[in-house]
Amino acid sequence: MFCNQCQETAKNTGCTINGVCGKKEKTSDLHDLLVFACQGLALATTEARKKGIKTDVESRHIIHCLFMTITNANFDDRAIIKAINDCLSYKENLKNKVNIPSIHESVSWSASSENEFYEKAKQTGTLTFDKNEDVRSLKQYVLFGLKGMAAYAEHASNLGFEDQEIFDFIEQALIMITKPSSVEGMLQWLMHTGEYGVKVMALLDKANTSAFGNPEITKVSTGTSNNPGILVSGHDLKDLEELLIQSEGQGIDIYTHSEMLPAHAYPGLKKYRHLRGNYGNAWHRQQDEFESFNGPVLFTTNCLIPPRKTSIYNNRVFTTGPSGMPEWKYINKRLPNGQKDFSEIIELARKCPPPKPLEDGELTIGFAHNQVLNLAGKILEAINNGTIRKMIVMSGCDGRMKSREYYTEFAAKLPKDTVILTSGCAKYRYNKLNLGDINGIPRVLDAGQCNDSYSWAFVALKLKEILGLDDINKLPLEFNIAWYEQKAIIVHLALLFLGFKNTRIGPTLPGFMTPNVLKIIQEKFGVQTITSVEKDLSMVLA
Repeated sequence: MFCNQCQETAKNTGCTINGVCGKKEKTSDLHDLLVFACQGLALATTEARKKGIKTDVESRHIIHCLFMTITNANFDDRAIIKAINDCLSYKENLKNKVNIPSIHESVSWSASSENEFYEKAKQTGTLTFDKNEDVRSLKQYVLFGLKGMAAYAEHASNLGFEDQEIFDFIEQALIMITKPSSVEGMLQWLMHTGEYGVKVMALLDKANTSAFGNPEITKVSTGTSNNPGILVSGHDLKDLEELLIQSEGQGIDIYTHSEMLPAHAYPGLKKYRHLRGNYGNAWHRQQDEFESFNGPVLFTTNCLIPPRKTSIYNNRVFTTGPSGMPEWKYINKRLPNGQKDFSEIIELARKCPPPKPLEDGELTIGFAHNQVLNLAGKILEAINNGTIRKMIVMSGCDGRMKSREYYTEFAAKLPKDTVILTSGCAKYRYNKLNLGDINGIPRVLDAGQCNDSYSWAFVALKLKEILGLDDINKLPLEFNIAWYEQKAIIVHLALLFLGFKNTRIGPTLPGFMTPNVLKIIQEKFGVQTITSVEKDLSMVLA
């Protein structure tokens, strides 16, 4: 086992025995083998399309598999092995239709037993990508960006929005990783990955707003009712909509958790009166919060934590989509109308007591680009007259490390003439602080999920245009981003592609970066890590 794809990787170098995330050695190796199998399938799909053969089903499977390998998404060996087998089946089917050159071992490799899978899995990790550690580091950088891109592409696909160019790029990049390269060549691929990161976030934004409307400024309750409830975690809005439809009028309330909070701002979802509120905080506090919720929990995507041996909620947690945990039941059955069948969760909820209250307050959300641009005149006036001195983008992920208390302190100590622009679960470090407003503009503007970082890039580009600036970095805008997993990586690569410089990321820089790669990224883009709150505040406000 060797895994260094997340911010919490052991010693900021790599997990080699068990993952800090709770992933076991064999499971980690299977994730590597699943990527390897996707490379073989990608080689087949690209050749098939040259012959006019449609490969939509295979391409969807590739993005689903990559999503499964994101940190905290899937811990279930059975599900991963099935996905590998499906890759092999799809590949063999295409090989029967078109000649696939065996330019990489993944084209010809096959296996028929789990033991063969586990043995091969030991030989397919990222350390095999290249003998040159800098090239290998950059290949990992691209791969981890692809995983985040695949997650966004699957969410969009679930809502009926796909872009063949994005499928093509992901598959071409997977193939590229199998070939010799150079640092210069890999830097070009890194920028291409950021370019397609922008495209996939734009696609998902279009999918979400087409399906559910533009987010509206909304106050969301953090309290509970006396009805039994179902708690929805992860990121997938389509799953939430289907659960809301099936549970309507059943006397059950639906609560969001962690990154599902932004659902309350979409008109097409907030119209359901039993979408009651948001329960709890960021993902890493779930082991305690699930105990007190009392009712069923549905994971639609990643952000799972293996339960404790003493956990009492295992019989009421369900997974679906790319997520999986061996102790929890997986939902994949469909109703005649095509929706996922959530009847088992709904029936279980009826038998459960109401959630135990954790707090009783409100969170204000819904500041995606459409709403913020409606406030553009007010914001520009405040910038021009000095009422707003700086806007600080504090998007990204939350995590378990004590060092992340930095973000709470940083937000609390920002002067009252600054505004925080946020998205992702990083917001939970400061979204319950009473930071007030600036002439009616809240000092924390929450755009939504991690992919909604696209909103801040969109707004920045519009402000640059309105102000007639020749460089986006001349805006009174600073980036202090918290990262954890691979979706944050594709967001950051997208920002670099768009020309944003001098971004701060933390609490640590990625462990997969070699000293040479880190030096290149710092010199080329000004990327830096956080230091102390006082020092970073002085730099940001200079």
